[in-house]
Amino acid sequence: MDNKTLEIKTAIQIQRPVNEVFEAIVDPVKMSNYFISKSSGRIETGKTLTWEFPEFDTKFPVRIKKAEKDKYISFYWDGQDGTELLVEINLETRENNSTLVTITEKSMENNEAGIKWLKSNTEGWANFLACLKAYVEYGINLRKGGFDFYKKI
Repeated sequence: MDNKTLEIKTAIQIQRPVNEVFEAIVDPVKMSNYFISKSSGRIETGKTLTWEFPEFDTKFPVRIKKAEKDKYISFYWDGQDGTELLVEINLETRENNSTLVTITEKSMENNEAGIKWLKSNTEGWANFLACLKAYVEYGINLRKGGFDFYKKI
């Protein structure tokens, strides 16, 4: 990254084996328990999926670049201004059968719109990770009802 572009990087450790965490991300049924409301399919290399979120009426196209079992997922989606953004999810096995999940999203120009994106999507990915951890470790859907206020905006 240079000073002309912005990228997001956030991480969390989940106390579950890497295969459970990977499946929670690529399986649309599992993902609907903490992130999306609906997906047109499973995350697989080369697929284009449509994701729906409970708090938005918009459908989001997601172009899967690569899905490497238990290690790595990458996809493209478009920012609000139409900029193609690359999301990379790295999974790393840690001690005690835990998994380190690192998410990077890039990139936007270092300007007012880019800073707004950085703030919003950093919050979004931190929330994704917290919801993923709660779901995989405890079966809790933290997202349910959490963003219903968006429907009124």
